[in-house]
Formats: sequence, C-alpha cells, structure tokens
Amino acid sequence: MKAVVYTEYGSPDVLHVTEIEKPTPKDNEVLIKIHAVPVNFGDMMARDFKAVSLREFNMPSFLWLIARASMGFNKPKNPILGSEFAGEIEAVGQNVTRFKVGDPVFGYRGQSMGCYTEYLCMPAEGLLEMRPANMTAEEAATIPYGALTALNLLKKVNIQPGQKVLINGASGGIGSAALQLARHYGAEVTGVCSTARVEFVKTLGADHVIDYTQEDFTQNGQTYDLIFDILGRCSFSKCKKSLKSGGRLLYASFKMKQLFQMLWTSRLGDKKVICALSMEKPEDLTVIKGLVEEGAIKTAIDTHYPLEQAAEAHRYYANSKKGHVVITVAHSA
Repeated sequence: MKAVVYTEYGSPDVLHVTEIEKPTPKDNEVLIKIHAVPVNFGDMMARDFKAVSLREFNMPSFLWLIARASMGFNKPKNPILGSEFAGEIEAVGQNVTRFKVGDPVFGYRGQSMGCYTEYLCMPAEGLLEMRPANMTAEEAATIPYGALTALNLLKKVNIQPGQKVLINGASGGIGSAALQLARHYGAEVTGVCSTARVEFVKTLGADHVIDYTQEDFTQNGQTYDLIFDILGRCSFSKCKKSLKSGGRLLYASFKMKQLFQMLWTSRLGDKKVICALSMEKPEDLTVIKGLVEEGAIKTAIDTHYPLEQAAEAHRYYANSKKGHVVITVAHSA
C-alpha cells in the first residue's frame, strides 16, 4: 500500500510516497481504509522537529525533552505523519463487536500518528467513532484533534450563557472548535486571527472578529470573562486589563512562567491564569459526533491535495491556508 513517509527532519521536501506492507488487525483492532487526513499544526512541527528550539516550543522545557526523545533526536522514530482521519472499516479483529466492515468512521491517534497512508490499524476501543451523518469524509477528518482538545480544556472553565469569550488564535484546529463550542454554551465570542483568515472565522459563527495585524485586542477597552490563548502568545500582564473581575486567562500552550502565574493567581487576586492539558477519552469523541450532528460544530475546507502531493499540502498550509487543508486518499476499485 502507499504511504507518505519521512526519514529525516526538514522542509516539505522530506515527504515522499513509498510502498509499505498493508497491516493486519489484531484481535481487538480494526483495519481502516483511509479516505481523508487533514494537515495540522502538529504535522508541521513533527516534520521539522529537530529545528524546533526550546524557545519556539510552546510548552515547558522538560516536555520538549520528552517530545524529542519520543519522536527521535536525529531522525523521526515514526516515519508517517497524520494524527486524525476519516475512512471506513476494511476488516475487524475476531474480538471486535463495536464496528463492522463498511462502517464509516473518523478518529484520532494523537502522538502515535501514522495516518498519511492508505490503511491503518487501531484498537476498536480507541478514539474512534462512527462518522457524523451530516459530514463527508473530508469534513469529518478535520474535526477530532481540535474539537477533542477544545472540549477538554473548556471543561476547566465552565462557560456560562451570556459570558464574553475571546479566542486568541481562532482559525486553527483548536481555536476554531473552541469558538464554536463557546457559542454552543451561550457565550458571546470574539475570534482573533490574521487578515487572510477573517472570513473563515466569520463562517464559524464568531460574533466579532479581530484582525491582529490591524488591532491589538488588549488595547481596545473591551473586557472578557474568558480569554482562551491557543498558542500562549499573550502574557498575563498584557491580558489582565482585558479581563473582567473574576475573569480567567486559559492557556492551551504554556511555559513555566505561566505555570507559576497559575499558582500565584490561584491565591491572590480575582483574575486567574489556568494552564491545562487535554486528556482525551473515547467517550469525548462520541460527544463531539453528537455536537456535529446537532450543527453546533462545523468545518470549512480551504483546499485538498491527493496523497501523492502531501509535500505541496504542507507548503500551502504554511504559506496560504485560510481554512482546513485536507489530504485525500484515492483507492483503486
């Protein structure tokens, strides 16, 4: 079967298509015929992780060391990128009762990755669910990573109807899902993004959109019950005056400084810093599927590329993307 592999870190040029052995599911696994895989931020980081310095890494330094060890110091340990997908069940292990051959599914593999391929195996009880009935495979493939992470992190802050929420980084996988979930919870939501992605964020239902190249949200006099900073780009000192009394600054990515600020603000003052890690469970994906089918979560695909053009998909993602970029996998009859 075909797969896109990389055996060294670097630019999109390190990605190339090759033939590998088609996997066979174990007793508790399913074999999935992949139809679509999105390009996401994690793929971009993993592809050139050797070049990611401690300063550029969005988490504490000890996690950088763990990530380098798990991914490979000098070359990638896992040669196939892709953490989320949509496809259909091709075969099931003898102990699997949850799925049957032909079921349309979508799922998330996290750091195991391995989705830039025609087929993959994963446990039937993993982060795998029937595809939402109102989405194509391409659309469903873009959902798991961002929605699972946003759902888990927003649980930490218990958004209430009528609250004002700002999402800093509203056009990415996590940010776009967080924006829609906050709207679903009844909040008035402002999305912050670049000029090229303003229309994309509007299509997701943002009540207000701020182009950060034109306006600094910390200087416009607006205040919020929650500021959700996806990439940890805004400091607490800058955001503090943009928080209402009792407001919270939630970081999806953070350094040790933010961890210390979380400890400090938990004891002093009424404005809090919250640093949280997402711990996804299979039942969370079931919740996400339901929200998609209710219309609470949607997606907007910018463009797609065939599996053979994965390198071009990465270049486009880095330089031009306005919505989701999807790699499609064609199978011969």
